[in-house]
Amino acid sequence: MLNIYDFDETIYDSDSTKDFYFYCLKKYPKILLSVPVMLWTFFLYILGVKTKTQFKEKMYRFLCYVSDIDAALADFWDKHEYKIKKWYIDRQKEDDLIISASPEFLLKPICERLGIKNLIASRVDKQTGLYTGENCWGEEKVKRLYAEFPDALCNEFYSDSLSDEPLAALAEDAKIIRGTELIKWNEYSPSKLKIFFSREFLAFLFVGGINTLSNVIFSTAYSIFISNTTIAFFPGYITSNIVSYLLNSYLTFKEKLSFMKFIKFFISYIPNFIIQTVIVYLFDSFINGPSVLAYTVAAVIGVPVTFVFMKVFAFKK
Repeated sequence: MLNIYDFDETIYDSDSTKDFYFYCLKKYPKILLSVPVMLWTFFLYILGVKTKTQFKEKMYRFLCYVSDIDAALADFWDKHEYKIKKWYIDRQKEDDLIISASPEFLLKPICERLGIKNLIASRVDKQTGLYTGENCWGEEKVKRLYAEFPDALCNEFYSDSLSDEPLAALAEDAKIIRGTELIKWNEYSPSKLKIFFSREFLAFLFVGGINTLSNVIFSTAYSIFISNTTIAFFPGYITSNIVSYLLNSYLTFKEKLSFMKFIKFFISYIPNFIIQTVIVYLFDSFINGPSVLAYTVAAVIGVPVTFVFMKVFAFKK
């Protein structure tokens, strides 16, 4: 019976990949040359064009600028070993298993220092940053577990992330880690704000930016022919939302177009419509500012409200 642990934010008090990246950035400033490609690939990942593995491969290209990777790893862990959490040290066992999405080359040195013999992590070439196989995350962790330990039985499992639910389901006792607090998996209630830190929300923000721009453009165009700012807003709002539905279906929620989803999409926008209409009316009646400013402020304020309704109602796949 194994005790299985995630690594980052679980037994290590941070994200080791992030820490190692910034450690190397200070020592090898040329790494900045790889940033534009990394950011572009991250943008494509947000839109669902690139996978997480493909994005991480571009991120790990910074390794090409590290002249002596083994020396860098040794020095890095000399400076960061103190971040291993005391609660883990106190309960560590000889046959513990670490399963992590972080690179194997990064975690192997610290596991050897701690006497951890069993490690499963993403196979990343420490010279080129290229992956062998998929990023060790979510369901992939279970596949890797049974590939290397076919008869594995899990006694206890610890992780900071609900993405590890597939592993938690295998354990007799699973716990979520929050700092130094250990919470039973089934008793943990994640913050509702977590949906605003997802790939979907970032993609929604991108689509929302296009929608905001199109809303402003269409509403302003209609206001040329309709003198009342509030009334001109209505057709502009409807036109921009048709564009928004198409983009959210393809880019944000990855679902096929359908008439029922189209109807639900517009129903999801009703709270947003009310909020924006009130703001436009207040601008028009009391502030008397330019119509383009009223449309812009209204669109920006309505974004988070719209995302919540859209995710739980229109696109609840």
